[in-house]
Amino acid sequence: MADWPVYVINMEANQTRLARVAEELGRAGVAWERLPAVNGRALSAEETARVYDAKANARRARHDLVAPEIGCYLSHVRAAEWLRDGGAEAAVILEDDMRVTGDLAGVIAGLQADLAARPGEWDLVKLFSFKPVALSGVRQVGPGVSVGRPDRVPSTTLGYVLTRAGAEKILACVPPIFRPVDEDHKHFWEFGLKVAMIDPQPIAIGEQETPEGTVGESRRRMGKRDGALRRVWRTIRYQANYRLRLALSRGR
Repeated sequence: MADWPVYVINMEANQTRLARVAEELGRAGVAWERLPAVNGRALSAEETARVYDAKANARRARHDLVAPEIGCYLSHVRAAEWLRDGGAEAAVILEDDMRVTGDLAGVIAGLQADLAARPGEWDLVKLFSFKPVALSGVRQVGPGVSVGRPDRVPSTTLGYVLTRAGAEKILACVPPIFRPVDEDHKHFWEFGLKVAMIDPQPIAIGEQETPEGTVGESRRRMGKRDGALRRVWRTIRYQANYRLRLALSRGR
């Protein structure tokens, strides 16, 4: 069984994160390669307009995307393209602010065996969630490691496994983009994705510092420019639509 590539998404300017994640993965015994992140702040207005659907965002998203969110999404698109074009059956995609907290190498090996035994059972496996996630259809994929279907897909792209079939499904739909990449993962039915979750989680969030600031900081600055009523209305509309569509997807 061929090893899966492990892509670490990293901005050229953030060598501190790169050094830290190299140390983390080295201790974990996981070979990896750097995937150059897309700098959303460096995109011209014309480049942004080609990949970002502002009208769809206004209708269907909870907030306007800030430049770092656009760059983040395009970085994950690049990872899917690398996987599609590289010939591997799947890849592990990590962001550079992760830290290893469990047997990451063992989890990867277990998921490799699971995919070989059950081709097409899943397209994407989340390796981390900020909040507890209830799983159904749980099965063991390694010593003390299980995989199952999450009740809700976690709002994070810190780390996940993506199959080549899953990459092709994503790339058939984007770009253009109009939501953050983690929220699009939550809307898995729009892509035809089968999403699973690992338990226990082998990674966690690490240090967040970055020379150019974080997505959260950029979003807070934008939030101050938006009216409070507009923010509340978009959030209520988004959450109601998401819950309805999620319920409908489960009934299929």
